[in-house]
Amino acid sequence: MNVSVIAAGWVTSHGYGTLKSREEQVFAEGETIYSAAKSSIFTRPVRNFGRLDRLSRITLATVALALKDAGIEASPEKKVDVGIIGTNSTGSLETDCDFFRDYLDNGRKLARANLFIYTLPSSPLGEASIHFGLKGALLYTAYGEDPLKSLLSTSALMIEAGEAGMMLAGMTSGDEGLYFLLGEGEGISSVSALLELLDTDSDISTVVTKARKLTRLV
Repeated sequence: MNVSVIAAGWVTSHGYGTLKSREEQVFAEGETIYSAAKSSIFTRPVRNFGRLDRLSRITLATVALALKDAGIEASPEKKVDVGIIGTNSTGSLETDCDFFRDYLDNGRKLARANLFIYTLPSSPLGEASIHFGLKGALLYTAYGEDPLKSLLSTSALMIEAGEAGMMLAGMTSGDEGLYFLLGEGEGISSVSALLELLDTDSDISTVVTKARKLTRLV
């Protein structure tokens, strides 16, 4: 089976864009991914977007860009055979700490449920699956080295195993994110070519630059 890169979406500290359509939007002064997400990234509102934890907002915005790049309209009413696998460098540690501080501030008796639901590292992927109606497998995984390369390889194997027709594979780091959409057949790049290009880089901005160069070569 020939698994290829179909599309991708990315968010960095400088702006956001897509890979196949080669779109790029640079942030205006004072603009952030949070304000941009509400005005121009999503085709329909994200319920309680302001209440999501930071990683969930970044994940949803990046996945929205990747699906847009592939021309896929997805929603709970229009589910798609797409799975998602993702990672980040800290898991849910940030929200875990916020939840425990809230627990202490409330006398070790109560803590906000809105924080509790994001104390699992898979929560951002779950939010994306719910909002976009993804029917395929969902997996959060942590890799010691070359996390993005490992994610892409795992996603290709999952497609070959029939766990989903297509797979979103990506990572978030701070306020940055990158998700590739992989699928069977001809795409903008083979997975193997992308893996060779990535080397051992895990910095999202660097990966985005390299991936954009690859698409200009095909």
